[in-house]
Amino acid sequence: MQVLHQADIGVFGGSGFYNFLSDVKEEQIYTPYGATSDSVFIGTIGEHRVAFMPRHRRDHSIPPHQVNYRANVWAMKHLGCTRVISPCAAGSLQKEIKPGDFVICDQFVDWTDDRKNTFFENVSVFEGISVQHPSPAETYCPQLRKLAVATARELDIPVHDGGTVIVINGPRFSTKAESAFFTRQGWHVINMTAFPEAYLVKELNMCPLNISLITDYDAGLVGDMPPVSHETVLKVFNSNIEKLKDMLFRLIEKIPAQHDCLCEQSTKLNF
Repeated sequence: MQVLHQADIGVFGGSGFYNFLSDVKEEQIYTPYGATSDSVFIGTIGEHRVAFMPRHRRDHSIPPHQVNYRANVWAMKHLGCTRVISPCAAGSLQKEIKPGDFVICDQFVDWTDDRKNTFFENVSVFEGISVQHPSPAETYCPQLRKLAVATARELDIPVHDGGTVIVINGPRFSTKAESAFFTRQGWHVINMTAFPEAYLVKELNMCPLNISLITDYDAGLVGDMPPVSHETVLKVFNSNIEKLKDMLFRLIEKIPAQHDCLCEQSTKLNF
């Protein structure tokens, strides 16, 4: 893979989050894994060149189970990113986590199926590097998580330091029975895109960060709450989008320019 060094931080936009930077250069990236969700928009925040891509496309025409996660993540690496921030809309599975809160997740549970979830399926892309097994035990970067929690608190955003996101396939939401099961497991939030995105980021030696913006209580959590709908998710997400953008701008400004993160990396691939 040729690394272009055009950006050092990547940001994926989720549902309701289709634009981020101004004064940008738009790039179309061609990948060995097919088309990316959208163009990549490259701009500057502080000392950083930032690459932004809406993972569902600007018109929200790509459902979560059809996002080409490998192409999207490969494009960020190709551009030179060393950290990737993944905000997403998520439902709450625990009463203390309320709509409008942010959760900086530290674990995921994969409940998806049939998603392409590794780059090692086609090792020829790595020019002869043998198949490896990067550990997902601590997927999310502790340095970025610490900065994200501190930034949210500075902005008076209700934030939860740590949490497990259960990732379902989508596009359907959970039944009440499924939601109640997830809650009983002690998992915190539910989403449709956090896997395999973060794990693919880790496979390519980049540091992943999840920011879950809570839009609703998932079905089955609170018996007298109406079932979640796509319209409700977007309404709550849109009402908090400026908070998210403010947090991202301030967070990115805090990230050290030199990539000296102590994140455990099981793969040390040479690109």
